[in-house]
Amino acid sequence: MVDLKHGAAIVGIHEHVTRYAPDKSELQIQGESVIKALADAGLTKKDVEGLFTASSSIRNSGMNLADYLNMYPKYVDNTTVGGGSFEFHLSHALTAIVAGRINCAVITYSSLARSGGVSVGTGGVARFGHPRLDPSPDSFEELYGLTTVGLYAMIAQRHMHLYGTTSEQLAEIAVAIRKHASMNPEAMFRDPITVEAVVNARVISSPLHLLDCCLISDGGGALVVASPELARNCRQRPVWVLGVGEALAHQGAGQRDLIYIAAKQSHEPAFAMAGVTHQDIDMAMIYDSFTITVLETLEDLGFCKKGEGGDFVSGGRLQVGGELPINTDGGGLSSNHPGMRGIFLLLEATRQLRHQFEGTPRQVENCQVALCHGTGGALGSRHSGGTVILGRD
Repeated sequence: MVDLKHGAAIVGIHEHVTRYAPDKSELQIQGESVIKALADAGLTKKDVEGLFTASSSIRNSGMNLADYLNMYPKYVDNTTVGGGSFEFHLSHALTAIVAGRINCAVITYSSLARSGGVSVGTGGVARFGHPRLDPSPDSFEELYGLTTVGLYAMIAQRHMHLYGTTSEQLAEIAVAIRKHASMNPEAMFRDPITVEAVVNARVISSPLHLLDCCLISDGGGALVVASPELARNCRQRPVWVLGVGEALAHQGAGQRDLIYIAAKQSHEPAFAMAGVTHQDIDMAMIYDSFTITVLETLEDLGFCKKGEGGDFVSGGRLQVGGELPINTDGGGLSSNHPGMRGIFLLLEATRQLRHQFEGTPRQVENCQVALCHGTGGALGSRHSGGTVILGRD
């Protein structure tokens, strides 16, 4: 078996800091992000051989972006599995680089969900077209009123029923991530919140309250991935891809156990490839569409046993200075969530591994190894799980 560890590195990043951009197009946000990420790496468009992108609104997004940027990549990947797409992209880019097909790839995303008035997670069957003319599994389910937030609420109810998990424990997640958002000048919501504020906020879908749910924003970003040879000559210190894992979860022909999610499957190959243990992880970027997403993901990534997530996320463990700081940019709960947020997990983990915030409260002390886990779709239905482990040079 080919050893993929250290087979590629992230050498350039850019986050488009807009949270509301009605004056821009999605392609403009992606184009600006790609150019600035390449500049961060000390590279140009001519160095890019692979183009990886996903979109919730643009068909043939790779083709359109290549035209927009006047690029001629020899490797294009439009894999779209929701919010975890970009962890999948990094996995695919790593494989392509190790196989010798490309030396440099760009991964990028943008969305205008907020300025476009898209209420992510609340729409019904109309979002997928007519169920007879454009059938999808969702069409047959959403006829009966299912929404994304409703599916996650079902997961939360089940977890509470089986393990005694409380709304206060879920609130600890929102409080920790908001604390991190207060350190990020670009975050949408920066005012501190308390557990009491979370549990007393209005219910969106029982048992999930308003502050248990991600916000909706515009935004985008890009990252540059390079072969070891190219990475050593880039402007920034390389952040190495140590391990990757991909998984999908679905209804299992009616045998689905709602308590287990795709992370249970995706984390095992990632840890095995990286050759690290959970104790080696200095910080984690966990997709936080809802607080229950974080709790179940941490369990199925193996940071605690199933059913113990409520205790694990309590007591400040998830805050900078705690045992496992997560979502140090403020996450999807407080910083930004433009529909598919997985790319921002990779961007913030790279910043932490570069020690970009050294000397500030936002920096995770002596950060050497970071884990990113992207989730796409809905935990109560079909969803993706992409686990990536990154290491400081």
